[in-house]
Amino acid sequence: MQSLRGGIMLSRLPVRQLVRQANAGWCRPPLGLRAAAAAAEQRGAAVEDQQQTQQQPQQDEPQAPKQPQAAKQQQPAKPGATGPGGGGGKKKGGGPGKQQQGQQQQSTSSAEEIRALRIQKAQELRDAGQEPYAYRFDRTHYTDELAEQYGGLEPGEEAPSAAVAVAGRVIARRVMGKLAFVSIRDDRGTVQLYVDKARLEEAQPGGFAAVKNQIDVGDIVGARGGVKRTEKGELSVVAGSVEVLTKALLPLPDKWHGLGDVEKRYRQRYLDLIVSDTTRATFRARSKVVSTIRRYLEERDFLEVETPVLESVAGGADARPFVTHHNALGRPFTLRIATELHLKRMVVGGFERVFELGRVFRNEGVSSRHNPEFTSVECYQAYADYNDMMDLTEGVLRACALAVTGVTRVPYQGCEIDLGSPFRRATMNDLVKEAAGGLDLMGGYAGDVEGARAAALQALESAPDRDAARKAASKIRSAPSTGIVLNEMFEALAESSLVQPTFVLEHPVEISPLAKPHRSKPGVTERFELFIAGRELANAFSELTDPLEQRARFEAQFASHRAAVDAAAAAAAAAAAAAADSDGAARAAASDDDDAPYEVEVDYDFITALEYGMPPCGGLGIGVDRLVMLLTDSPSIRDVIAFPLMK
Repeated sequence: MQSLRGGIMLSRLPVRQLVRQANAGWCRPPLGLRAAAAAAEQRGAAVEDQQQTQQQPQQDEPQAPKQPQAAKQQQPAKPGATGPGGGGGKKKGGGPGKQQQGQQQQSTSSAEEIRALRIQKAQELRDAGQEPYAYRFDRTHYTDELAEQYGGLEPGEEAPSAAVAVAGRVIARRVMGKLAFVSIRDDRGTVQLYVDKARLEEAQPGGFAAVKNQIDVGDIVGARGGVKRTEKGELSVVAGSVEVLTKALLPLPDKWHGLGDVEKRYRQRYLDLIVSDTTRATFRARSKVVSTIRRYLEERDFLEVETPVLESVAGGADARPFVTHHNALGRPFTLRIATELHLKRMVVGGFERVFELGRVFRNEGVSSRHNPEFTSVECYQAYADYNDMMDLTEGVLRACALAVTGVTRVPYQGCEIDLGSPFRRATMNDLVKEAAGGLDLMGGYAGDVEGARAAALQALESAPDRDAARKAASKIRSAPSTGIVLNEMFEALAESSLVQPTFVLEHPVEISPLAKPHRSKPGVTERFELFIAGRELANAFSELTDPLEQRARFEAQFASHRAAVDAAAAAAAAAAAAAADSDGAARAAASDDDDAPYEVEVDYDFITALEYGMPPCGGLGIGVDRLVMLLTDSPSIRDVIAFPLMK
């Protein structure tokens, strides 16, 4: 902290403000300090100019407004390429020259100095009687409505008696003598403000100076005036008044490069949405997917219901829950890991077709395919089975594809996915046979777990994915049944190869505690999972309605988890004892390991509900986030969740 004679402290005053105060006679800093402050002021202005120029267009005037397209990735233009803007082309100063760009890029002003400069501009607006953070603005037209209503104007023609009011964020500005061109974007597109000094000053004295000196890229402004099409063919609002509705204090990222830091895109999604057409299009597509699913189910007489997020017993899936505590009740609760068991209670109560679209929470790892909180839709239909659920799944996905892309053949990460043809249907055992050289686990080793293990380990020796084979082998050696061996082999060898839509049928009983046993094949259930692009997208059963068998399966699941937890605890204790004996630093096994065993509880109230009788029922769950990934060609689940969990 530095002080001047007289006790005036400088550490908290922006340098530009200090200079203004000094010039006003508040204080007279030493010449050296005044020179440094003036230099910093010039640097701040230079960076502001650089930021404005980088956001400015590179041709005479902006292109006509375009609507975001969910299915088409939009690449940022390269410096010097044609793009939106106005006022002057290259030969008339339409963009910075190489020498000018180099000088601008050498500026050393910090973001804090730019922020201080913009705070000063906000205060100047207040001093002039304008609130820089307006309460409201009476808009008459969105940008797309302007394009529709005045699209017939010829170049150079102005609409007689037109009076419109538009508002949006400034994305480019250029001042050329007595003309200024400001491009603003609202929720539906972009439009140019044609600011003629003489016309603006006539209705708003001092308005042109405000546009020139106080409006920056990133500000939100409102403008009123007429409508014309410029000689270059650009539909524009001829500004009769321009006002700042929100003064932005921080500059936007460089237009040409956007947000290069992927982590920052996720952490500061609001900034990503401002600068990226593609990101905005993705979330518009997500909204269409959600509304299409809801409408598709409601048109088929499904009733949307809401079930608890806080649960006494986590059920409906085999996943580790988040645990919380209710202070007033003095008891623990879990966040739901599925909506299944409460929806089935609704079916027991007499609602024959129900669904819920909502958030689900699982205390698991984060990856390109997994987020601990995600959106799913689950639906249940009385007097139906898993065959009906396959038909329903195909219908939902086709409807969503048409709503988002207009076609049923969609590109995903370099592959064309066909959602229009009937989806392939294959059993898990047959898919493992194809991938493992004819190994028939359920046919040849149904009751011989030792033989199934040995045969599976031998098949893994020739697996192309050695890492997946090693992980599967460690689990297969301790697999308690042939069904578990089959599932591990499927995940290691077959799952990633399922690019086109494939219903994987007949999952083992051991991994399907809520599905009916297959009506003609022992050891497997009437269950399917839908795989597309190598990942699971949907899961469905012919729902188990026998309360006695449901109790037995739940209790077997409880015992299996309990045994795994006890074994892990014993192993951790042994490791700790060995570590203490060797170096005195006892360490327990890591508690945050995704593969670490965890305890489950039996939902006896759900069993009681089944004992009152549930009709034959088909149930389906679809991962909404993964469906949006597919339809928007997004490689990561974090691209389709507005605010994903970050490490």
